Amino acid sequence: MSLVKEIILSLVSCLVVLIALSIGFYRFIPNNKVIPETVSYQASEEIKNEFINNEINKKVKNYLINRKDLETRYNVGKLLSEAGKKYGEGIINEYSKKLTLELGKGYNVTNLKRYRQFYMLIQKGAPMAHQLSWSQYVELLSIKDMPKVMFYINLCIKHNLTKRQLRERIKSKEYERLSESAKSKLIANEEPLLPDLVKNPILIKNTNKHTEISEKVLQQIILEDIKNFMQELGSGFSFVSNEYPIKLGDKYNYIDLLLYNYKYKCFVVIELKITKLKKEHTGQIQNYMNYIDKNIKEIDDNNTVGIIICKKDDRFVIDYCSDKRIISREFELV
Repeated sequence: MSLVKEIILSLVSCLVVLIALSIGFYRFIPNNKVIPETVSYQASEEIKNEFINNEINKKVKNYLINRKDLETRYNVGKLLSEAGKKYGEGIINEYSKKLTLELGKGYNVTNLKRYRQFYMLIQKGAPMAHQLSWSQYVELLSIKDMPKVMFYINLCIKHNLTKRQLRERIKSKEYERLSESAKSKLIANEEPLLPDLVKNPILIKNTNKHTEISEKVLQQIILEDIKNFMQELGSGFSFVSNEYPIKLGDKYNYIDLLLYNYKYKCFVVIELKITKLKKEHTGQIQNYMNYIDKNIKEIDDNNTVGIIICKKDDRFVIDYCSDKRIISREFELV
């Protein structure tokens, strides 16, 4: 019964507010042009009612809060866009003053312009995905490239990113660091190959600010934040070991990093080089991959993939490498 009373009281309160606010409502725009009172009143009332109905919905149907929030901002953005075409850009300033006076904080010019941007973004083809919050959409409003917007929307949905995580992905230029093949597949919601997902360059967090970088130190830096490193490689990676020992003939060799990707069901051998990529690097990692395929991988695993992470790439070395399981990526300490 208490919930029913709360709903009734909320509805009655909103009705009283609407009656009170319906008195003396008129509009002016910059350049001293008077907006026709009936048109101004109607447009402003529609915007105000969108916000009021959204507040009522929050109290009555919590499970629809996010979707209703997005729909409200879309509808308000549409009204603002139409009003702007008729009365000029300054109309948003007038609406902001009126809404702030009558409804309180949260209706400043910046927010109203964001609602209009959101409307225009959806009109261009971006989905109104209920999995994304309004704050996440705000992070996307400044992006002009629609394929890039679609990439980050799909990324949020697929990996359940928070606003902060989304901001970090955008700041790190994750989209720009993917191959064109990966971009087209991800935007189309197609499944890319594992090498497609590995960004270039790979950003490695140098948290402890190491200055003298050797291969051992580079490995140490990676291990200090292995989670971030695997995220840079793509999705589905798990850590197996560092300095993984393998015996080739009568001599032991050590794989810098051995990972497994449960999504693609394969081991991933990673070799670290602080020099420019050389031909002998591909031969070395190929031996390690063959060893893993012969002695470690299970019958239902796919063939091992090799990633050479180097200071400077050389596309000729990779292009003329006969083993297409091997890829190379540059690294950058951040």
